[in-house]
Amino acid sequence: MTGRRRPTLPRPFRSLTGAVAAGALLMTGCGALPGASGDSREPVTVVTWAPSGASGPDAANMAGMTAMAQTYARWVNGEGGIDGHELRVVTCDEQDTSIGAGNCARRAVKEDAVAVLGSYSRHGRAFMAPLEVAGIPYIGGYGASEEEFRSYMSYPVTGGQSALLAGNAKQLAAACDRVSLVRPDTLGGDSQAWLLRTGLTEARRPAPVDVRAAEGATSYDEAAGRALTGAGDDGGCVTAVLGDRTETFFDSFRRLEPTGGPRISSVLGSIGQPLIDSTGGSESPFEGAYVTGWYPAPGDTRWDLMRRVIGEHAFGDNRIDPDDTGVQTTWIAYTALKSIVESLNEAEITSRKVTKALNHGTRVDTGGLTPALRWRFEDMIGSSSYPRIVNSKVTFQVVRDGRLVADRKGFVDVTTTLSDASATG
Repeated sequence: MTGRRRPTLPRPFRSLTGAVAAGALLMTGCGALPGASGDSREPVTVVTWAPSGASGPDAANMAGMTAMAQTYARWVNGEGGIDGHELRVVTCDEQDTSIGAGNCARRAVKEDAVAVLGSYSRHGRAFMAPLEVAGIPYIGGYGASEEEFRSYMSYPVTGGQSALLAGNAKQLAAACDRVSLVRPDTLGGDSQAWLLRTGLTEARRPAPVDVRAAEGATSYDEAAGRALTGAGDDGGCVTAVLGDRTETFFDSFRRLEPTGGPRISSVLGSIGQPLIDSTGGSESPFEGAYVTGWYPAPGDTRWDLMRRVIGEHAFGDNRIDPDDTGVQTTWIAYTALKSIVESLNEAEITSRKVTKALNHGTRVDTGGLTPALRWRFEDMIGSSSYPRIVNSKVTFQVVRDGRLVADRKGFVDVTTTLSDASATG
């Protein structure tokens, strides 16, 4: 867990000049209201948490998310803050444990945070309850816990893995005669299989061959053989959604050396640009793979501002990879906060005011990285299984010459698949 740190602004906010600026800064430590008559604006404190990977060999490492949060603060404070407010970012190592998640949530309460932003945790039960009691909104989480799509204090910016699976079904239905799905042998894996089945059935494709696999396996030879048999040698596809173990599965699959065999596929979070780079780029076993994602492909120009901010304000921090989905999610969450604070135009920002703005339909523009976002009741897809999803759109990508690129322009709406899967599952 990091210590308390207040970022130092490199220059006064632009709305203040000369001696008046100096006096205001000495008294309040922050700038004046833009266009107003000298009223001071209070700092805005937020918390971002993620596991650093230091707590154990099997712990997730999403440290790029907290590093991105700190980088965003350096950039926006250098530009005069958010609507004249200094942004104070508190980061916390969630440790990939329920105890760590609960501790980070209590840290947010102690810091009187107006929101928790762009964070990662698989332990929603541990962190959501303290936030609900304190009235602190959870904005733009990675989507690794079910509670993020159920809690009334959660404001997701994506449809989570459910949207990815629904989208993967649509992507594969357009290119594959038969599909084998390799997924964890868990209740969550059962839901994955049902979503893919629903999407393929809607497209009048055969149901996928469901290959259950152990989450922590070191070899997937048996699962690879069953997936290959199910997909067939011609016109079939194998999609694997095993998180960090997806690479291990495709290592086993590659050893079977299917000549002219099925095409491979997955979703972001299981395959991403960093993994493709580390496994050989254009020589990677993932060359040609179909990948379903939440956001535009990494090379899209809509990421240019984020890349510039990282280049100028991260100071070479190697935890931050602009192609990483976690880093991208944190950037989008902070972009959402900026939009919300600017819409309030008030001297003091509180968690209650932020929550009210979210619930009353403040429109968030993420620069095209997602569709425009709003979290009113009528903006939610109305599914009993995914009641908090407001963004049910995904992107289709493909690995070409070692890079994830667009397989189809624009966003693809998977609302119908999510609703149908919820109604019949």
